[in-house]
Amino acid sequence: MLPNDPALVSGPAPILLAALVLALAAIVALAVRLRRAGRADPGDAETERLHDRIWRISESEERYRALVAATTEAVVQRDARGRITYADEGYARLLGREPIDLLGSGIELETLERGPVEIDPDGTRRMEVQVQAVDGRVRWFAFVEVPVTQGDGGVQWLRAGRDVTARVEALRARDAALARAEAASGAKSRFLATVSHEMRTPLNGILGMADLVLGTGLDPEQRTYVEAVRTSGKALLGLIDGILDFSRIEAGRLDLAAEPFDLAGLAESVVELLAPRAQDRGLEIALDVADDVGRPVVGDADRVRQILINLAGNAIKFTERGGVGVSLARSGTGEVVLAVSDTGPGIPEARLPILFEEFEQGDDSAARRHEGTGLGLAITRRLVLRMGGRIEAESRLGRGSTFRVVLPLADAPEAGTVGEGTVRVQGSLRGQRCLIVADSPFQAPYLARSLSRAGAAAVIVAGPEEGLAALSGAAFDAVVADRALGDRAVRQLADAARSCGVRRSLVLLSPFDRREFGAPGAAGFDGYLIKPVRARSLLERLGDAAGAPAAAPAQVATAAREGAGLRVLLAEDNPINALLATRALERLGAAVVHAADGVEALERFADAGPFDLALVDVRMPRLDGHATARRIREAEAGTGGRLHLVALTANAGREDEAAARAAGFDGFLAKPLNLKALPGLLAARERRAA
Repeated sequence: MLPNDPALVSGPAPILLAALVLALAAIVALAVRLRRAGRADPGDAETERLHDRIWRISESEERYRALVAATTEAVVQRDARGRITYADEGYARLLGREPIDLLGSGIELETLERGPVEIDPDGTRRMEVQVQAVDGRVRWFAFVEVPVTQGDGGVQWLRAGRDVTARVEALRARDAALARAEAASGAKSRFLATVSHEMRTPLNGILGMADLVLGTGLDPEQRTYVEAVRTSGKALLGLIDGILDFSRIEAGRLDLAAEPFDLAGLAESVVELLAPRAQDRGLEIALDVADDVGRPVVGDADRVRQILINLAGNAIKFTERGGVGVSLARSGTGEVVLAVSDTGPGIPEARLPILFEEFEQGDDSAARRHEGTGLGLAITRRLVLRMGGRIEAESRLGRGSTFRVVLPLADAPEAGTVGEGTVRVQGSLRGQRCLIVADSPFQAPYLARSLSRAGAAAVIVAGPEEGLAALSGAAFDAVVADRALGDRAVRQLADAARSCGVRRSLVLLSPFDRREFGAPGAAGFDGYLIKPVRARSLLERLGDAAGAPAAAPAQVATAAREGAGLRVLLAEDNPINALLATRALERLGAAVVHAADGVEALERFADAGPFDLALVDVRMPRLDGHATARRIREAEAGTGGRLHLVALTANAGREDEAAARAAGFDGFLAKPLNLKALPGLLAARERRAA
């Protein structure tokens, strides 16, 4: 359907044409009267009046003719039998005739294509028609047809048209370009899916086999070599993920969710995920969450997590000493502000304006110490803009950098409770005084902020000597000492706190410190906190339970249940990936039946079942994973049974997961396959079966 020309849809042409016809009729009538009057006395007053009236009507007719000529290019009128009773020069020119030659004929323009006819309440008809003129030229006209009532009661149709060829061709060219762009986008998406699968498949084998080898008896030299292989594989995987993310955004394949999620809990999980990487480099990483960010918000949790991981991961990568601080707060206008600060070398001011461009880095010299594509910040900026936010950076050479993201994340409807990651702290420690002894750029100040929000007064000192002096000069209710000061120093602080009557003393430990430090009670402390410290953990240990034995921190991992006795169907066409998954599942006590493709998987399902769990690769020859899952669900219909199906795929986008679930899968695992996820998967299957 082609749109009607706006000028004809709402313009004056139909009215003007009808008026023109009436004016012509009036002129003819007056001419007859004048001819009759001419037989009378030439000086008769009636004759003069008739001449004046004809002159006025002729002048009006000329004005109408000029207006019609300016708004139309072809006019024709036909009687009820289709014979032409009037044609202007524009219409006659299309037929290669003179207007007078067309009168009484039924000749029509050759019509090549016709759009739909729209009829107004008053009977006016509108349409767009492609015609071919006598000279062979093809043109588009927007026509308006107006019924004109004759004196004898008959009705003729007056058709006026305007050439809209340029507009129609422009619209069609635009639509064609849009179709080509959509086809290119689809082709790019298919290319990304293929490349992602082909790259991740061998990487899955490299990383998985490295994990399996590391679980065997290796001497120190062999372990070093295998760990180097795994580290290199992970670096390559990160590079591939960055390129694929950037390409996915470029192709317009990034859809955003709008669902409630716990922003504070999400930030805590990101900081704890990155903590081992930071602690391996001798850095601290800490999180500060303002009270006004405690409510669940609406947005895309996965993309917010990606933004935080990109920014905090970058900060860890480029920081040599000190640490990284992540903070969440709300701006004066209610927007969420995510800030990531570091104590790194800083970024030259000249590079700040181009820092978020593709393939740009803070240090572009040949002597830079860090590798990378320069896509991380570019991807982050595009994600932020896609979410309607903004990102900015500030930096001082030798003093570190701060990246600040502002996102319009509204509170979730009826979000009356705080998120899981935060706790209401106002006044819970009112009147208490706490001494924090830590040489810490972020963790100590963040702990002090949390205590201040809870109503406590916090004092921070950097070293053990200052801490001992503070204890001897003032009364404190609690002492928090960082083990990074050294074992001897923190033990002295614990002894001094006990002798000064401090009712609560805690030591800050990293997971590595926890294994080496031993029992905190043996060192004189009432308990410990694992870095990075959650505000909830700090306040619980300093709150109403003061003096009670410290509970084990939430971060302590529990052993996963093994899959002894479970039968697993594994559909995987890649032999290396199949071997990797089979060995990992067998180590957990599961019995594995392997199928090389979807057709064989259906055969095994029918003749080797029943199974407790099926891991099915999405891309397989003969029958892909989606079709395999649908046929399994069809076979289960009416039996009352339901096999727990988990999709294995290298394409880990939200749309890929949605497609897998639509095909009948219960779970979704991205490649390279994380072997550490298998125990939890088997345990979840056991809980589901129970």
